[in-house]
Amino acid sequence: MVFLRYESFREYIRLYPVTVIMLSINMIMFIVVTLSSLPTNVALIKYGAIMNYKIMDFETISLVSPQLHTYVTSIFLHNGFRHLLFNSFSLFVFAPPLERMIGHMRYALLYVLSGIAGNVLSELVYSNMLQKPYLSVGASGAVYGIFGAFLYLILFRKDILDHNSRKTVMMILGLGAVYSFLVPKINLYAHLGGMLCGLGLLGVMIKYRSRRR
Repeated sequence: MVFLRYESFREYIRLYPVTVIMLSINMIMFIVVTLSSLPTNVALIKYGAIMNYKIMDFETISLVSPQLHTYVTSIFLHNGFRHLLFNSFSLFVFAPPLERMIGHMRYALLYVLSGIAGNVLSELVYSNMLQKPYLSVGASGAVYGIFGAFLYLILFRKDILDHNSRKTVMMILGLGAVYSFLVPKINLYAHLGGMLCGLGLLGVMIKYRSRRR
């Protein structure tokens, strides 16, 4: 079972530095937003949440394109402790095997690009298709990119993961799908975009490494 963590604190930091950096940024930004004197939503917008609207007056909202940098900065922001806890726990448990498997830089690239892909897909759906104002934060797209990478291994490289690890990933994805549909304010499209990006990107990375060898 690759998802069981037996490392000491020092070993975890040494073996999985990128995961530690991502976790640290998440926690630091949560503290910054929490300690801000601004209302939570205003603080989140200030520090880089994705928003696709501006208030013209007290009654009129105009849809706009989010600023490009927010597709990245919003990955490290969370709206509430439960939101932070779920994503951080998932990252703490599920990211280390992937970071060790594909290397620190490739893992960092997959994580960030999956988060961006999730944000882009949700913005396309909510802004362009649903014409709906929304504000979005969270590492869920990036976390689902990790799950998507493991889904690639389950589908195409079953020899890499043991049976219990494969069952765990499928169970998490199944519960995540139900949770995304049933719980309000969950950004389903960020999850979907991140998962598809992680799945496709790991496939490209593995094939590229195979060709080089």
